[in-house]
Amino acid sequence: MPIPAANLYPPFNILRLSHVEYRVTDLAASRAFYVDTLGLQVTYEDDQRLYLRAMEERGHHSIVLVQADKADVGVLGFKLYDEPDLDKAAAFFAGRGLPVDWVDRPHMGRCLRSRDPWGIPLEFYVKMERLQPIHQQYKLYNGVKPLRIDHFNMFSADVDASVEFYNDIGFRVTEYTADDETGKTWAAWMHRKGGVHDVAFTNGLGPRLHHTAFWVPSPLNIIDLLDLMSTTGYVDNIERGPGRHGISNAFFLYVRDPDGHRIEIYCSDYQTCDPDLEPIRWSLTDPQRQTLWGAAAPRSWFEEGSVFEGVEPQPSALKAQPIIAP
Repeated sequence: MPIPAANLYPPFNILRLSHVEYRVTDLAASRAFYVDTLGLQVTYEDDQRLYLRAMEERGHHSIVLVQADKADVGVLGFKLYDEPDLDKAAAFFAGRGLPVDWVDRPHMGRCLRSRDPWGIPLEFYVKMERLQPIHQQYKLYNGVKPLRIDHFNMFSADVDASVEFYNDIGFRVTEYTADDETGKTWAAWMHRKGGVHDVAFTNGLGPRLHHTAFWVPSPLNIIDLLDLMSTTGYVDNIERGPGRHGISNAFFLYVRDPDGHRIEIYCSDYQTCDPDLEPIRWSLTDPQRQTLWGAAAPRSWFEEGSVFEGVEPQPSALKAQPIIAP
């Protein structure tokens, strides 16, 4: 399907992605992974919840870990530009017949909770508790030295429909993969903040969360993390990489947390601020699309993902298949 023209005047103004809530089955094990290994900073914790931020982030949190009986994803969060945008967003979702709930969230101001048409839980806010900057407190830098949350990637049973909906609320396509035989979109990368993506959609059983990505200072930090993980009991949690993507041009590594939630460590993509920037099209059969260099992605990378709380994924009708490592 053709990629829709960018919607430069959406019904409300999303600044960027903000945070994700992971439900985990062992909060202590998750703390050891995210704090002691990856190097995220604790901003609040009790016996049920752990709030984390990366080194450049002034907002209270970009990841919330919640103790639960089942590992899944509670919500994806987005920051809006100003207070009137919250009411505009509520009107938009109500107009689409989607839920509109005003919820109380710790460390956040007025917060709107809804879902996209496939059930992905979304929340929108303007104000989050601001913390003192720590980006120059170099003694705190540990693990992979994560600087900021960068993007979400979701499995979608209908990527074209997902692109259309998220385009309606102002996300712009930077790059996409199309199936040459059917013309359907197999994957698409969409942004608000001027990088390659805040959200991406990949064909598959969906909706599910494929990964959350964190930006790091350089590829050398990824090498440091690999050394650390391989000598502290996490070698089996290394799933894919390091390598460089064709799409986005990013240097990457994919790792799995103790519950299997996938985290991408990411750097070196490019600026996409111009509103008239044309999307880059890739063929599904181009071997450099997913991996400019490095080993091909394993089957788990294409098939496994984190379910959203209370959402039953549906199979995709598009059966086109990219290259998978043997």
